[in-house]
Amino acid sequence: MPSEQFGQPYRTARGWGVRYYDRDGTRRRKSGFRSRSEALTYYRDVIRPQIDGLQASQPEITLQAFILKYLEAHSVGREASTIQTLRERLRHAEKTFGPLSLQELERRASEIADWRRTLPEGSRYGATQALRQTLDTAVRWGYISQNPAKLAGPNPQPKRAEIEPFTPQQIDNLAAELGQWGPMIRFAAATGLRPCEWIALQHQDINRPQAATTVQRSFTRGVAKRYGKTARSRRRVPLSNLALQALDELPRRLNTQLVFPAPGGGNNVKAGHGSHLDLHNWRAREWKPALEAAGLPQKRIYDLRHTFATDALAAGIPIFELSRYMGTSVQIIDATYGHLAHGTETTAKTKLDALDQQRLDQERAIK
Repeated sequence: MPSEQFGQPYRTARGWGVRYYDRDGTRRRKSGFRSRSEALTYYRDVIRPQIDGLQASQPEITLQAFILKYLEAHSVGREASTIQTLRERLRHAEKTFGPLSLQELERRASEIADWRRTLPEGSRYGATQALRQTLDTAVRWGYISQNPAKLAGPNPQPKRAEIEPFTPQQIDNLAAELGQWGPMIRFAAATGLRPCEWIALQHQDINRPQAATTVQRSFTRGVAKRYGKTARSRRRVPLSNLALQALDELPRRLNTQLVFPAPGGGNNVKAGHGSHLDLHNWRAREWKPALEAAGLPQKRIYDLRHTFATDALAAGIPIFELSRYMGTSVQIIDATYGHLAHGTETTAKTKLDALDQQRLDQERAIK
């Protein structure tokens, strides 16, 4: 075992971590702490006793109290909307097991299995996953030795519902009913931007000569935020003729940089950036009545993004490229839309044949 040592704290992108040598002299790291003192406290209370061959001790804490502690630590470097979603999913477990200490809960895997069966089908996966994630942290922090939510059994992800995109005719009918908002939904369906992204889009983000737009900010829950330089969400998206035509139909307002600002009012932000559209109010006042007037089933605004993905795959755009344009992973594209890519074999064959012919022509030219 190494000689007497003290944990060495260090900064991370999302908070603090601590370096140390284990009982075998191997260099280890542990991160995810909110502060320097929290990292050192963890080393003192959890790691140091392990190095000394003692049982790590943590004070008893209820699940309800630990959830608050976990959410506070987990919020470092993450979107407020992400933490809010996690908090809402954890309320299911908190309602049933909140007063129990983590040590008590550790022995109740069978009760957690029974609890899962009582959850609504639409909430079961997310609520269980949130509890598993939280208790994983409790294990890492030394409050419990094993995760009872995992011992309760697997948590299979439900099969994704079949995506039903808008057809071109439906987009035309919906745009006609929306009037001044028609170009906005045409643009959304032609680019695949998330609603929080096209709400925050500014004219300076659009490069007409290159027929592309840079997605570099979002507006969520009343907060405008720029994407980081290395974030997957920050990206360039090609603008098709349909997208450019939608932009041409928009009247340019001189009092804002926003491409799709609120008509007057909305959520006021910094001077020079106008007012962002309040999507919650817009959905109730404009979107739902327009769907009904156009004779369309009630669909989500987010389905405009699905429409772009479906059209892109039908056009033969590879999943890898599409994932970059949509600011998500290849795995998500494959899981959500992979079944739609089966009809692109003809397009792929045409491209491969064209490449072979090009190489053949080059060889003939050299001879």
